[in-house]
Amino acid sequence: MSDTRAAAIGKYDWESIARDLDREGHARLPGLLTQGECTRLAARYAEDTPFRSRVVMARHGFGRGEYKYFDYPLPEPVAELRAALYPRLAPIANLWNAAMKIDVTYPDAHDAFLARCHEAGQLRPTPLMLTYGAGDYNCLHQDLYGEHVFPLQVAILLSRPEADFTGGELVLTEQRPRMQSRPMVVPFAQGDGVVFAVSQRPVQGVRGTYRVTLRHGVSRLHTGQRQTLGVIFHDAT
Repeated sequence: MSDTRAAAIGKYDWESIARDLDREGHARLPGLLTQGECTRLAARYAEDTPFRSRVVMARHGFGRGEYKYFDYPLPEPVAELRAALYPRLAPIANLWNAAMKIDVTYPDAHDAFLARCHEAGQLRPTPLMLTYGAGDYNCLHQDLYGEHVFPLQVAILLSRPEADFTGGELVLTEQRPRMQSRPMVVPFAQGDGVVFAVSQRPVQGVRGTYRVTLRHGVSRLHTGQRQTLGVIFHDAT
């Protein structure tokens, strides 16, 4: 992992990020990638070699648009982000599991967590790049790929809102017990990341802590093209 990447990620206010995650289930990471890094990564979508598979969403009822999963070895910026973000998020994930009385803890290093995934047969990398055109959208979903799931993931916008595309907002929903779902639209700019809950998170209520269920998707694009990098920390079966 690049020392520069790790140092840059270490400069974020992680206490504030943890508070945002506890309060809302998501937090913004501004400037996670530079404009040049976004442009170079987005251009790689047209290539075949970095990827292991391509999914056309309409064929599976997932929405409209498509995405590709990266193969190992991951491109340098993707591998660096995965390795540098995980140690910052693992303490938050451990606190969440303790609050929800889930008897799973996460090791400090991402390599150790991946070893756990691989021992369980989860061998396929899950970081992916998504691309949408006018009229495309992504249905609400959760990125669960096997027995071992890291409870946080990061989406990074590679395109410029209003310049490269319109519409196409990141949408999160949160289902609380005996309540209707709460929708959230999360704005972010090119190069920004949003870290959010994969499936569940704890919420402190009047009578103690309870679990809420989260899903995420993308609203319909009006014009242009939108590309996103998804950084998921568990591998897939």
